[in-house]
Formats: sequence, structure tokens, C-alpha cells
Amino acid sequence: MTPADKHADYDLTTLAARAGEEARPNASVPLVEPIYQSTVYAFADLDALDGAMSGAEPAAFYYRNGTPNAATLERALAVLEGTEATLVAASGMAAISAAFLGVLKTGDHVVTDARVYGVTYALLAEEFPRLGIEVSFVDACDLSEVEAALRPNTKIVHVESLTNPLLTVPDVPALAKLAHNHGALLSVDNTFASPAVFRPALHGADLITHSVSKYLSGHSTAFGGVLCASAELVALARTRLLRLGGTMSAFDAWMTMQGLKTLGLRMRAHSGNAQAVADVLVNHPRVKAVYHPGLSDHPQFHLAMDLYPHGFGGMLAADIEDAPAFVKALAGRIPLAPSLADVITTLSWPWGTSHRALPEAERQRLGITPGLLRISVGIEDIEDLLGDFETALD
Repeated sequence: MTPADKHADYDLTTLAARAGEEARPNASVPLVEPIYQSTVYAFADLDALDGAMSGAEPAAFYYRNGTPNAATLERALAVLEGTEATLVAASGMAAISAAFLGVLKTGDHVVTDARVYGVTYALLAEEFPRLGIEVSFVDACDLSEVEAALRPNTKIVHVESLTNPLLTVPDVPALAKLAHNHGALLSVDNTFASPAVFRPALHGADLITHSVSKYLSGHSTAFGGVLCASAELVALARTRLLRLGGTMSAFDAWMTMQGLKTLGLRMRAHSGNAQAVADVLVNHPRVKAVYHPGLSDHPQFHLAMDLYPHGFGGMLAADIEDAPAFVKALAGRIPLAPSLADVITTLSWPWGTSHRALPEAERQRLGITPGLLRISVGIEDIEDLLGDFETALD
């Protein structure tokens, strides 16, 4: 039974608001969990210390091994993603690295979508081969290409639920079946979607990762990463994470919990606004192309409608005529910022930020051009947002 099974009758909006924090046995308790900043904890006797160190009696004992705030966030995210367990880490890349290194060894093979986030691409293309781990880059939307890349030593197939920045939509249920038939695990980076929009575990994914500085927190003040998986896979990843020192801070865990409570409400607004912005931009003569799963000409439109019945989150990308002038025209209203998923709308330049680590030829091959802008649509009033974009384009 997963933590989510105990709350199966609740909507995700309710789960996000309530999950994780547990009543403490006192006459009164703080409604919001305090920040536990202590780096070490004292024990009454050797038996109590041994119980904590062995895991027989779950208790905090040393900061690197986890804090009460991190444990609270882990409980909440296991409920939201519908998995047995969760591990939080110092960054999204720490979570992905721990997830992979918990499973992989020298001689193993990974199949990954070539469209993954630029730093993930660099990790797989440059760091893993140094460890004797082979990696094949494919178009994960072409199941025949994925299947052709699979080998007897393939241990992981990795994709993003909505790719960064062009919002392609891999067929997660089909990929899970394909991976499992070949004895491999399916890994899904769910950062662009969040569990309010898509829950990969319900479609067969084994490893689900997030960068918490995006939609999970929603306010650009918390940093960290998440792995949601089976208890066994989380335990393997936790061992690697502790040895590599990628612990999430208590403050970042606490701040993420504050944002998580409004995840369901925020994602409804993000999704609706992004669809409205995409619908306007696609018809503007100064916009060469718009990439959003809710547009009928999107190559995976029908699949997206099946997998994402409640919206697609707040992300889209657009190839704008004279992109530098467009960015300048929006200055003071919509900032240029190399991240995403804040409650305010922001622009990003994938060519020079998120995918800068990719070779130029590879960026061009994937459709990431110097004129492409990624738009993270916020929760502002939609008429105000459309007015900003239309004024800048005109």
C-alpha cells in the first residue's frame, strides 16, 4: 500500500494542502511545522541511539541523514505521486544522480530521450561514460527507435513527462511496458508537469524525479530535488545520496512544504493561462511557431489529451520574430529569468541557459534555436497577461 492509498477519496488539491504534516502528541501543536535547524540530536540512552541509527525507530540524529522537515516533505510527496516512498535531495540533479547510481553499475546501459534538460544530458553524455556506463540517446516519442536501442544490459529508460523546452509528450504507459518487457526501469522527470497535472507512477513509471524549485514550491525561494519510487529503490538511492553528501536543508524542505499546500490551485491557474497564451500567440503574425500540447497541431496532441485531461501546466515555447526586441519590449513587466514555474510569468532563453551544455549542432537538431523563448506562464489575471504579450509583439 502506498501512502496515497490511505487518502484515495481525496482530490489532489486536498492532499497537497494536508499531506505530510502529522499531529504531534501534545495538548496543542503548531499548525505549521517549525523549522528544525539543529544539526544533531541527543538520545537518552544507547538503545535509543541504536534504534535511530539502525532505522528500527525512525528518529532524526544527524543533519546529513535527514531532518524532520525533510521527512515531512517526503511523506507529502509520496502521497501526491502515489509511491511507496520518497527521497528529497539538495537539488534536482542530486535526486536524478542518486536515483540512477542506486541502480546502475559499470557495464550497464541507459536509454534516454535526447530532449532531456541540458544538465541531465551532460550527466549522461559526459559523466556516466567515465564510470563505464553506456548511454544511448533516442527520440523517445518513436517507440520503435527506443526498442531498437534496448540491450540485455539496459537498466533504465529515462524521459521527461513534458520535455524542456519544446513540450513533446512521450507515451509513458507504452514506454513503461516496453522497458519492463526488457527488464529495465522507466525513469520520468516530472518537473514540468507536477503531480497535480500528471502522476507517472499510475502509468507504470518506476523512478519519478522533480526539481522542487519549480512547481512544487512555486515561489523561487526553495531549492532541492525529489525522487519518488518504491521503498527498495528509494533505499538504494538514499545510500548513494548520503555518501555523496547531497542532503536537502531543513529550511528548503520547510519552504517547499509552504508552497506545496497550494499546488492544486496554482496548477489550475497555470494550465488555464498557458493555454490562453498559446492560443493567442499561435495566431500572431510575428510568432513563427508555438509549442504547447493543447494546440491541435502539436504532434502528440491526442496522446496529450488522454494523459493530461486536466491541463498541461504553465509551460510553452515560442519562436518569436526578433526575439531580442521582444524580450526588451516586455522588460519591466515579464522578466527574463533562467528558471521556471514561479507564480509570475517569466521568459527564458534555452539556447543560452538550460541547454547551453549541449553541442550547438545538437541544439539545432533538437529544434532549440537562438530565437526560441521558453515561457513560464504564471497565475496573473489572463487579460493582463495577454495585454502584455500583444503590446510587446505589436
